[in-house]
Amino acid sequence: MEKVIEAIQQAAIAIRREIEGVQFDYAKSQNASGEQQLKLDLMSDEIIAHHLAQVPSIKAIASEERSQVQELNPGGAYLIAYDPLDGSSLIDVDLSVGSIFGIYEGAFEGGNLIASVYVVYGPRTELVVAREGVERFILTQGRWIFKESLALGERGKINAPGGTQKGWYPHHKALIQSLFEEGYRLRYSGGMVPDLHQILVKGGGLFSYPGTTDRPQGKLRKLFEVFPFALVFERAGGEAIDDRGRRLLELPCDDLHETTPCFFGSSYEIQRVKTFYQTR
Repeated sequence: MEKVIEAIQQAAIAIRREIEGVQFDYAKSQNASGEQQLKLDLMSDEIIAHHLAQVPSIKAIASEERSQVQELNPGGAYLIAYDPLDGSSLIDVDLSVGSIFGIYEGAFEGGNLIASVYVVYGPRTELVVAREGVERFILTQGRWIFKESLALGERGKINAPGGTQKGWYPHHKALIQSLFEEGYRLRYSGGMVPDLHQILVKGGGLFSYPGTTDRPQGKLRKLFEVFPFALVFERAGGEAIDDRGRRLLELPCDDLHETTPCFFGSSYEIQRVKTFYQTR
């Protein structure tokens, strides 16, 4: 496992260097979900694949930017699913973006997820690892320095609601409005990694990406985004559920790029989600 983490750390350093360059334009291609790719998406994907391929214990990798699993080492123990540059459309306006990694054992299923890693490329570059606990590291002069362990309180004050508002269902609108009426602050950048990172660092809140009228199954992908962050939030003392109140890590995944509505937060906010979604 340590060699896997080290490979991710080295890939993140290389991606940081690319972000500091000038490659903000689009490639002439789309990813497996039909989204137009930035050249940085493709470069980040190649960087990560290169570093992971050096680790003998990795059996196969799957990327949000690719349509199929890439086999590496038949005798390996780990399967890695990753989003190489989440929120890459924010690069040209200089907002934080990130990379997300799920480390699976046996098969690409939520119940087989044994560790998660995500990287935030912002004013600083930070890396968070979820295993037994959740650890935060900061990149300083080319070295990853341990900063602190992260834990969520029972409730927070941050409300990060994703999805196109005109597509929200009435019960979801009521949920979001109720949190604002309780004094929650809007904190939503359009980047999953920095928004969830803020909730974790600040000790609580709610990130929601619901099913909408135009996307009933949501937008975020189980293997590359949802499952990894579900593990992070659970190991930090929070919860992660879908729109039916089911634990995200217990959901089946029948397709590499399958999506789901998702909610991540402290125990109080997740209970609020369950309350409002039971009124349908």
